[in-house]
Amino acid sequence: MTSRSRYVDVILIVYGIYSVALGVFMMLLPVAFFDTLGAFGSRNNHYIFDNASFELPLGLLLLAAMRWWSWRVPALAFATAHWGLHALSHIIDTDHHAGAWVGYLEFAGLALSTLLLAIALRCSLIEQKAIPR
Repeated sequence: MTSRSRYVDVILIVYGIYSVALGVFMMLLPVAFFDTLGAFGSRNNHYIFDNASFELPLGLLLLAAMRWWSWRVPALAFATAHWGLHALSHIIDTDHHAGAWVGYLEFAGLALSTLLLAIALRCSLIEQKAIPR
């Protein structure tokens, strides 16, 4: 196993577990989610559940890509796009109830995560090309 493969494995596991945990948190405790992480605008439990119904399958997809190698590139491409668009939404709307600095801090974390996922995507593309057909 190459260091590239190990990096991709770590990214798939970390972001897979994170997305599953976040989705479950949002579904089971929407008020707590809003009060701790999602305090933008007014709380809407329906939208929180809608977002959870996206986040949970994304995490499962990333974890499934650990088992099925052919899923790695599409799963990482999808996750990179999701995190990049999520980062964009946080730089556009920084109006967190605790202050704009929280919105900027969340943007920084989302942008860093987008970069890490993009690197894993690139590593997976390189590895995929190296596999003889």
